[in-house]
Amino acid sequence: MNPALRLPAEWEPQAAILLAWPHAGTDWAERLAAVEECFIALVAAIARFQPAVVCVADADLEAYARARLSSARIDMDRVSFVEVPYNDTWLRDTGPITLVAAGEKGEAVLLDFRFTGWGGKFEASEDDRLVARLAEMGIFSNSEVQTIDFALEGGAIDTDGRGTLLTTWRCLAERHPGQDREALSRKLADWLQQDRVLWLDHGYLEGDDTDAHVDTLARFAAPDAIVFQACDDPGDSHHAELAAMAAEIAALRTADGKPYRLFPLPWPRPVLDQGRRLAASYANFLIVNGAVLMPTYGDPADAAAADVLRAAFPGREIVQVPCRDLIWQNGSLHCLTMQLPQGTL
Repeated sequence: MNPALRLPAEWEPQAAILLAWPHAGTDWAERLAAVEECFIALVAAIARFQPAVVCVADADLEAYARARLSSARIDMDRVSFVEVPYNDTWLRDTGPITLVAAGEKGEAVLLDFRFTGWGGKFEASEDDRLVARLAEMGIFSNSEVQTIDFALEGGAIDTDGRGTLLTTWRCLAERHPGQDREALSRKLADWLQQDRVLWLDHGYLEGDDTDAHVDTLARFAAPDAIVFQACDDPGDSHHAELAAMAAEIAALRTADGKPYRLFPLPWPRPVLDQGRRLAASYANFLIVNGAVLMPTYGDPADAAAADVLRAAFPGREIVQVPCRDLIWQNGSLHCLTMQLPQGTL
């Protein structure tokens, strides 16, 4: 470990949010018009609080995206574009995981892990080169890229910013079946500058093709608080697994041995698409400067989820962003975005 570097929590000051605009060459093609409306709402919500950096595939797409966002009366001074190839738009998993210097100079190290299309499920060659290409284009300041030949997605981890990492065994074991928990803990702690790794053995969502990313299940809200997706419907297929996860989380302890303050999120009604259950989770929220952007699904539980997040993040505005069309492709707004810590642009 390098004591001069640390992995900041998502609630720490940010320079911008990085995301990529959908287009006909991505998996969004079949429902592009509806999905674009979700992206417009997401960029609008981000731009209220901080800059957004939007990846586009070419100049024509930039002109189109700029026009769509401008027509929505978004503050375009807070939106910039960068032209770069990408297979899809899940920047949480293809963008950089950023370590920042502990001092005042603001140096950063952009960790560029291998992206394999969630274990080889999808073509990902362009996405795997995204971080390197962005760095070569010079959009980052006072930063260096460290390439790590190890499959890890940003959605698979969450940190409290003080040396504790939360992740799921299902995902990491699927990516690295030949390695035991001790070896994986050691590698994660070393690369991500963590003192300890907390593993969840339970928890999943039907329709999720990431092998149980933690950012759909449980998230730190503070060094002593965890927000997690609960299920209060005994007749739902998720009930037993999410109840077991809730018990695991209740048994976790902070670095100084205290129980975490827990914030269970309400369970939305099943969202079905042509008979397929979609992965609707309120845990897939995004923290930005001064606010929390939460996914909504047109469900009565939306308002209750906002109340939980309001209690978990006192002093932050809770902004609801419609995401029902996004979960058709198995992810929500946190999956689409990657925060860039203050000083990295």
